[in-house]
Amino acid sequence: MTPGKFITLEGGEGVGKSTQVDAVRSELQAAGLEVVVTREPGGTPRAERIREILLANSDEAMPESCELLLMFAARATHLHNLILPSLKRGAWVVCDRFTDASYAYQGYGRGLSLQHIAQLEQWVQQGRQPDLTLLLDAPVELAMQRARARNSTQGQAQGDRFEQEAHAFFERVREGYRVRAAADTTRFRMIDASQPLANVTDAVRTTIRQFIAQQSI
Repeated sequence: MTPGKFITLEGGEGVGKSTQVDAVRSELQAAGLEVVVTREPGGTPRAERIREILLANSDEAMPESCELLLMFAARATHLHNLILPSLKRGAWVVCDRFTDASYAYQGYGRGLSLQHIAQLEQWVQQGRQPDLTLLLDAPVELAMQRARARNSTQGQAQGDRFEQEAHAFFERVREGYRVRAAADTTRFRMIDASQPLANVTDAVRTTIRQFIAQQSI
């Protein structure tokens, strides 16, 4: 059986990843493909419990090293218990964030060693990378306005632990994503997420259709 493909969506808070995950899913299903949609941190029962710890506001400070190690602990169980088995049976996996987020958030955002992140990546993933990564990119102020509006609609005015970070943190995160995209133009596709929603969705759908077509060449 031909293994499936692994597609990830990346970007900072408020860029609309969750909405575009649905667009990716519908394009893949329209092509007759089995699709598994998941997210990070999370995706399996154990990883979802780790996600709760990572996102929860708490009186106890979370050391940056703890945050990074929890991310990779969740990723290890997610990758080996869900992603790899799904790909092996031929399903296409669509994941809301993956390891690029660790470089952007914990590396560029927190200032942790990129070398240490790379070592964890190699240990946990053994070279397994996404086949395609869509980076939804928008100016930080616009993205944060959207995130605040979303949280207000959902009755979560305070936001999670990450969403309470300062503007400068998210500027560093955005820069980290853009640096990684520029360094790997084969895997990354940059999507301008500052456009109206319909335009962003059209760009995502077009990118996915092109990627599917390339697999049959």
